Amino acid sequence: MPSLTHRQILTVLTGLMLGMLVAALSQTIVATALPTIVGELGGQEQLSWVVSATLLASTASTPVWGKLSDLYGRKIMFQSAIGIFLVASLASGFAQNMGQLIGFRAVQGLGVGGLMALSQAIIGDVVSPRERGRYQGYIGSVFGLSTVAGPLLGGFLVEHLSWRWTFWAGIPIGIAALIVTERVLKLPFPRTRHAIDWLGAFFIVASVSSLLLVLSLGGKEFAWNSGWTYGLGAAALIMLALAVWQERRAAEPIMPPHLFANHTFVITSLAGFIVGVAMFGAIIFLPQYLQIVKGESPTASGLLTLPLMVGLLATSIGSGRAITRTGRYKIFPVIGLLVAAVGLGLMSLLTVDTSLVLAGLYMFVTGAGIGMVMQVLVLATQNAVEHKDLGVATSGATFFRSLGGAMGVAVFGALLTHRLRDTIPAELAKAGVPASQLRGGGPKLGTPAQISSLPEPIHTAVITGFADALQTTFLAAVPFAILGFIVILFLREHPLRRGHSPSDAENIATALETAVDPDADLGYDADAQDRSPTTPSGR
Repeated sequence: MPSLTHRQILTVLTGLMLGMLVAALSQTIVATALPTIVGELGGQEQLSWVVSATLLASTASTPVWGKLSDLYGRKIMFQSAIGIFLVASLASGFAQNMGQLIGFRAVQGLGVGGLMALSQAIIGDVVSPRERGRYQGYIGSVFGLSTVAGPLLGGFLVEHLSWRWTFWAGIPIGIAALIVTERVLKLPFPRTRHAIDWLGAFFIVASVSSLLLVLSLGGKEFAWNSGWTYGLGAAALIMLALAVWQERRAAEPIMPPHLFANHTFVITSLAGFIVGVAMFGAIIFLPQYLQIVKGESPTASGLLTLPLMVGLLATSIGSGRAITRTGRYKIFPVIGLLVAAVGLGLMSLLTVDTSLVLAGLYMFVTGAGIGMVMQVLVLATQNAVEHKDLGVATSGATFFRSLGGAMGVAVFGALLTHRLRDTIPAELAKAGVPASQLRGGGPKLGTPAQISSLPEPIHTAVITGFADALQTTFLAAVPFAILGFIVILFLREHPLRRGHSPSDAENIATALETAVDPDADLGYDADAQDRSPTTPSGR
C-alpha cells in the first residue's frame, strides 16, 4: 500500500495551516481594536456582539460543514469556507455602523467554522492515524502564533493605520491559502447525487444558536432570571428534540445517530466539552490579569502569555512524536488533564504581588497539560470512525469543544462578575474609602487604562479585589479538569491504523505526486476520474 512522503504531507499542511491561521487571527487581532471601533461607530451596548456573532456562527455551523464535506468533498468545502471568510472580512472592514459590522462578522464566523473543522478532517484524509501524531505540533503552532501575533499586529494596525485593517490584514493570507490548496490539494472524489438534510441542519443550528445566545448574552443584555433566558432555553430544548427526531429519519443526517453509538466518539466528545469549559473558560481571563492587575499593555500581555504557548507546543510536539513511535495515545490526555488541573490550581494563587516570572511558570504548566489533550482527542475520534464519517466526526469533536468553551466563558464570566461585587467593596472598605464611594457595590470597572489612572488607595484596592476574584475563577476550573480526567479513564484505546484503504491511499498519493512534480507524466486525468462512475471514493 503506497504512503505519502513527508514532503507531500507538508505541501498539504502549508495550505491548511494558512487557512487555520487566518481563522484564528480573526479573533485575536480584532480584540485590541474593539475600543477604537466603538469610538468611531458607536454602539457600546452592542460591542459584545462583535465577538459573539462570530462565535455563534462558527460553532453552530461546524457540524454542517463536516457533513457537507463527507457528501461533496473536503477540498471544495474548504475552499468555500475560505471564500466566505474573505468576502466577509472585506465587507467587515467597510462597515459603516455597528449593525453592519455584526452582520458581516456573523458571516465571517460561518467561514471560520468551516476552516477549523475541515482542516483537521483533511489531515485525516492524507495522514494515517499512526503517523498523524508527528504533525500535531504544526497545527498547535498555528494557535500559538495567532494568540501572540494577533494582539501585536492588531495594536500596530490600529495605531498606525486604521481599525479597518484588522479585518483586511487576513485577506492576503486567505488568498494564499486558496492558491496553495488549489495547487496541492488534489483529493479525488466521485460525483454522486446526495440529498442534503436541510431540515436537520436548521434544527441543529437553531438549537445551538439559542443556547449560545443565552450563554453569550445572559447576565449582560438580559438577566439570567428573565423571560429571555427561559424562552431561549426552551427554544434550545425544543429544537434539539426536533433535531434528534429529524436525524433519526433522514437519509443523509447532518449528525448521524450511529456516531453516538460509537463509544470513542461519545467519550472524546464529552471530554472535549469538559476540557473546553475548563481551559477556554479560564484562560480567557489571563489577559485581564496581566492588563488590569499587572498594568501591562494589550501588546505586552500578548507577549507575556508566550509561556502558555511554549508549554502547549512542547507537549503537543513531544506527545505526537511519542504516539507515532509507540502507537499508544490514551496515556497523554490522562496525564495532560492532571497537569492542567495542577496548572489551573497554581494560577489560582496569582496575586497583585506575584512576579511575572512565576506567573509565566504557572502558565507554562497549564499549557503543557493542554498540549497533551486537544489534538489527541481528535486523533482518537478519527481513528475510531469509518472514513465515510471522517468529516462529520471531526467537526463533531470540534463542535463539542467549542460549545464547552462558550459555556466556560459564560459560567466563569458570571462567577467573576459575582465575586467582584464582594471583593472590590471589601478591599475598598479595608482602605478606609468613604461609604459614599461604595454606593452600587463599588466603582464601576472601566478599561485597564482607566483603572490604572485611579488614585491611591482606590487603585490598589480595585486591582487587589480583581485578583482575588480571578483566584476563585481559576480555582473553579480545577474540578472540570479533574472531571475530564475521570471521563478519559473510560476511553478504550484502539490500535492506531497505519494507513487508509489501498484505493484511497493510491489515489491520494498519485494526486499529490502530480502536485509536487507537475512535470511527471503519471497518466492521471482528474476530470476523467471525476466523470467515471467507477472512481474509488476519496472522501
